[in-house]
Amino acid sequence: MSTMLSQAKIAFVGAGSMAEAIARGLIQTEVANPKHVYMMNRSNQDRLAYLRSEYGLEATSDPETKNVFIREADVVVLCMKPKDVETAFAELAPLLNEGQLLISVIAGLSIEKIEKLLQTNMPIVRTMPNTSSTIGLGATGMSFSAKVNDTFKQFAIQMFEAVGTVTIVDEDKLEILTGVSGSGPAYVYYFMEAMIKAGIDGGLSEEDARQLTLQTFLGAAHMVQHTKEDPAELRRKVTSPNGATQKSIEALDRFQFNEAVTQAVFASAARAKEMGEQIATTSPVGKSL
Repeated sequence: MSTMLSQAKIAFVGAGSMAEAIARGLIQTEVANPKHVYMMNRSNQDRLAYLRSEYGLEATSDPETKNVFIREADVVVLCMKPKDVETAFAELAPLLNEGQLLISVIAGLSIEKIEKLLQTNMPIVRTMPNTSSTIGLGATGMSFSAKVNDTFKQFAIQMFEAVGTVTIVDEDKLEILTGVSGSGPAYVYYFMEAMIKAGIDGGLSEEDARQLTLQTFLGAAHMVQHTKEDPAELRRKVTSPNGATQKSIEALDRFQFNEAVTQAVFASAARAKEMGEQIATTSPVGKSL
C-alpha cells in the first residue's frame, strides 16, 4: 500500500465504543478522511445512524455493502467481541487480501491464531488500547507480525497516537501490558471509589469528597508527567517521618496494598491470555488449528 493514511480507506469490523474512539480520534485530528472511514455491525441501525451523523463517516449493516467496504479497505480493524470472533472471521476470510493491513483490538487473541483462523499471511498488528482512548488520553500497546513493513508500522502508530500514546512491545508482553494499562483505568476508578467513600464516612459531603479525590488524582498524575520523577521518589517527598501521610502508607502496607495491585495486574494478564486461548478451535473452513 503506497497511499498516505489521510487517503487510506479504514474499515472497522465492529462499531462499539473502542471503534468509535479510534475513528473519532482519526477524524478530529484530521489523520483520516471521514468519507474513507467505514464502520459496520450486524443489526444496530440506531448505532450506525448516530455514527454517521456524529462523524460524517460511512456506516452500514448491509451484508453486500459491508463486503465492498472490507474488500476496498487499505486497513481493516477488528473490533468485535471475543465471543463473535469465530463467526466474524468465517465471513471475513474470503474478503481479505495480503495487500491490506489487519489491525486487531481483540484482547488475548494472538497473531499466530489470527493467521491460522483466517488462513492468511497478511501483515497483522495486534493492539491493546484502553478506555481512556475515548477522550484522546489512551495508552495502547502494540505488536507486529513479521509481515508488517515500516510503512505499515507507521500507519498503525499514527492511527493510535490519534487517541493517546503508543508503546511497542514484543507480543509475549501484551498480556502483562493488558494487566497494567488495559485494565488499569478500572483500578484507578476503584481506588477513587474507596477514597470518596472514606471522605463521606469521615463527614465530607459527597460532592466535596468527589471533587477532592478527582483533583488529587489529576494533580498526582500531572506531577509524575511534569517532573519526570519516579513515583516512589515523589511519594517519599510528601511523606514526612511519623507524619499523617506516613501513617496512611503504613496502613496501606498492613493491608498489602502493593501485593493487591500486583495480583490484580497478573490476574488481568492471565484472564486476557485465557480469553484468547478460548477463541475458536477451528478455522472458518473447519480445519483444526
